[in-house]
Amino acid sequence: MTPVFLILGFLDAGKTTFIHDTLADKDFTEGRPTLLIVCEDGEVEYDDKELAGEKVTIIRVEKEEDFNPRFMMDCVKNYKVDRVMIEWNGTWSVQKLLDTGFPRRWELSQIITIADAGTFETYMANMRQMMNEMIAFTELVIFNKCVSTTKRNTLKKLVRTLNRRAQCVFEALDGETAGYDDEVPLPYDLNAEICDIPDDDYGIFYLDVLDNIDKYVGKTVRFLAMVYRGKETPKGTFVPGRFAMTCCAADIAFIGFLCYGDTQFKTRDWVKVTCKIEKQYLPEYEGDGPVYRLVSAEPATRPQEHVITMN
Repeated sequence: MTPVFLILGFLDAGKTTFIHDTLADKDFTEGRPTLLIVCEDGEVEYDDKELAGEKVTIIRVEKEEDFNPRFMMDCVKNYKVDRVMIEWNGTWSVQKLLDTGFPRRWELSQIITIADAGTFETYMANMRQMMNEMIAFTELVIFNKCVSTTKRNTLKKLVRTLNRRAQCVFEALDGETAGYDDEVPLPYDLNAEICDIPDDDYGIFYLDVLDNIDKYVGKTVRFLAMVYRGKETPKGTFVPGRFAMTCCAADIAFIGFLCYGDTQFKTRDWVKVTCKIEKQYLPEYEGDGPVYRLVSAEPATRPQEHVITMN
């Protein structure tokens, strides 16, 4: 099988620089032939001569409709390579590409999104649908052009709210990997017999559980939540959670974890739940992730600010 690396991001996000530097790295190419399919021309251009020395063949696609099954099969027949890297056009549909699928000999190995840390929030606010689709499928987001004032934790929250599987890496202007913000003390006592989660800090709690599940396993927490039950919710379970605004008023999503324990409460009922946190394999996590075991649930009043913010 030939691994395929799909690189997403908008024009001038830094996709070309990332791909060029990766393919010029002998530790990555290992002297094996690579096919690079370029679907967008930015300000930075590829050094075709240098990449040819690394056995990289570059072909360009100008129209979305030209990136079709026949084109991909022609690539399989005409280019004998050990890997394929695709620089996808930021305005083209990722969903359509994935629905179309790749040739049988090609196997999607990784989806990476390259983002400009300085413009990411603006894109999230003004191009929400396109950004949501891009982030929803990615496994890794590389934020470049980070400076000392970059709100790295905020950017991470925006990504993880849309895709709990995605990992984030931050790079400074000089290309060096930048660390996360200094760890901020949690606004609740995780060592308490029952840890009360303040209503304003539910978003912090939710994201910290996703990132650090092992430190929460076995802990008992209590928080205000809205009940959700859908057709896909297993019998004897529900999801206590909150609607959260990740970037703007138009970008609101329900966030919560599956809870084992039957209650008489209906969808959209407000409850004060006490749960024990466990770790379990679930398909949506593609591995182990957090779930609750219900201790108790009591009726509660809807708060005045029922939509929380993730910033």
